[in-house]
Amino acid sequence: MLKRVFVAPDPGRLRLRSATRAVIGISSAVAVCGLVGHSLSAAVVGGLAALLALFTVLDPTVRGQAVTTALLPVVGLPVLAVAAALHDYPLARDLTFLAVVGAGVYARRWGPRGHSLGVFAFMTFFAAQFLHTVPGQLPELAMAVLLSLCVSSAVRFGLWCYERGRPVAAAPALPQGRGLGRVTTRQALQAAAGAAFALGVGQLLSDQRWYWAVGATWWVFVNTVSRGETLVRGFRRVLGTVLGIVVGFAVALPVQGAAVPTALVVAVSVFGIFYTAAVSYSWMMFFVTAMASMLYGLLGVLDASLLGLRVAETAVGALGAALAVLIVLPVTTHAVTDEWIRRALRCVHACTAEAAARLAGTPGADPEPHVAELESLLARVRLAVSPLVHPLHRGRERKARAHGVLALLDDCAREVRSLAEIAADPDASHDARLAAACWRVEAAVEALTTPRGSRQEREPQTSDPLAVGHPALAHLNGLERALEAMAGHTKPEEAAYLGGAR
Repeated sequence: MLKRVFVAPDPGRLRLRSATRAVIGISSAVAVCGLVGHSLSAAVVGGLAALLALFTVLDPTVRGQAVTTALLPVVGLPVLAVAAALHDYPLARDLTFLAVVGAGVYARRWGPRGHSLGVFAFMTFFAAQFLHTVPGQLPELAMAVLLSLCVSSAVRFGLWCYERGRPVAAAPALPQGRGLGRVTTRQALQAAAGAAFALGVGQLLSDQRWYWAVGATWWVFVNTVSRGETLVRGFRRVLGTVLGIVVGFAVALPVQGAAVPTALVVAVSVFGIFYTAAVSYSWMMFFVTAMASMLYGLLGVLDASLLGLRVAETAVGALGAALAVLIVLPVTTHAVTDEWIRRALRCVHACTAEAAARLAGTPGADPEPHVAELESLLARVRLAVSPLVHPLHRGRERKARAHGVLALLDDCAREVRSLAEIAADPDASHDARLAAACWRVEAAVEALTTPRGSRQEREPQTSDPLAVGHPALAHLNGLERALEAMAGHTKPEEAAYLGGAR
C-alpha cells in the first residue's frame, strides 16, 4: 500500500499540485470564515464546501470547472435548508436523505458536472446531520458556504490555475443504455437500497451517529460501476477507516481539540486525501478518518467509544453497499472491464495516428489531448480490474492474466507518451514512412477490439528500411510488441479480455 502511494506515476506532478493547492485553498477559506466572525460549525461547513469544490469538480475545461463550481451552492443550499427544516421530523428526514442518495447517484448520467453536483448535494445533507443543524443556523452556514467557495475559487482559478494551457482530455463516460439498462439508473436504485439498509441498522447502533453508515454506503458507490469494483471499494473503505482510527487514538484523543496541533493534522490530512485519492482508496480513507477524528476533538465530543462506533457504522455501510450490488440489478465486472479496455485500446490507436500525422507534417495534428484522455481511461481500467487483482481474489490464472493486461497497457501508455514527446519536438524530422508502422499498430488494435467475423482484412504493409533509424519508430515497434503480447493474454473472439473473469 505504501509503495502504491509513494512510487505511483504522477505525470506533470498533477497529484502533488492538486494536493498542495487544496491545502492552500481550504486553509484560506477556513481562515476567512474565522476572520469574519463565523462560528466553529460554520467554519467546518465552509471548509467542507471548499474541499468538495476542489476535490469533486473535474470538468475537462477550466471554463466548465468554473460553471460547475458556481452551480454548487444552487444545489447545496436548498438541500441544507431542507435538512435543517426536517431536523425534528425523523421519518421525513430519513426518506428525504434516501431520495438525495438516489438522485445524487443518478445525476452521474450527466457526466462530471452531474457527479459533482450530486456529491455536493449529498454531503450538504450529511453535514447537516453531522452538525445537527437547525433552521436558525441557516443564514450563517449559507454565508460560510458562499464565502468559502469564493475563496477556494480565487485560489483555483486565479492564484494557481495549473490546468490552464494543458491539453483538454475528454472525461471517460459511463457505458450508456436505456431504462434499467443504463448503469446510472441501476446504481441509483442500488445506492438507495444500500443506504436504506445502512440507515436502519445504523440507527440501531446509534441514534446520533447513524449517518456515518449512510455516508459509508454513498462513498462506496462513488466512481464505481460494477459489483466487483463496489465490493473491493467497500473492503478498502473499512480498512482505511480502521487505520485512520489508529491516528484517532494516538493523536486526536491526547490532543482533544487543541487548535495548533489540530490545524496541522487536518492540513496534512487534506494533503493526503488529494494526493492519494487517485492511487489508493484505503489511504484516502485513512486521511479522511484522521481528519474527522480531529474535527470531533475540536467540537469537544471525541472519546474512545466514538472512534469504535465509527468503525462499526462504516462496516454497516459497506455491508449495505455489498448487499445492494449483489441483489439489486447487479452489473458484472466482466462487462465493465471489457468496455473500458476497448476504449483504452482505441485511444492508443488515436494517439499513435495523431503522432504519426504530426511527424508527417500534417497541420493541426496533436496527440496530446489523446494522451491525457488515455491517462483517464487507464485509471478507469485499473479500477475496473481491481476486483481481479485484489489479494483476496482466489482465481490465480485470472489474477495473473489481469496483472499481465495491466502491465501491457502501462507499456502502451509509456510508448505513446514518448512518441508524443518526439512528435512535439520542433526539431524532430518529418518522415511519412512511419505510416506502415502506424498501420500495424492500428491492425493490432483492431484485432483486439473487433470480433473476428466483422474485421476488415487488409493487405499487410512493411516498414520502409530507411525509416529504421527514426527515433519514433522504436516506440511504434514497442507499441506493436505490447499489443501482440496482449493478444496472447486475451480472447478477443469471446470479447472477454480477462478470460471471461466475472
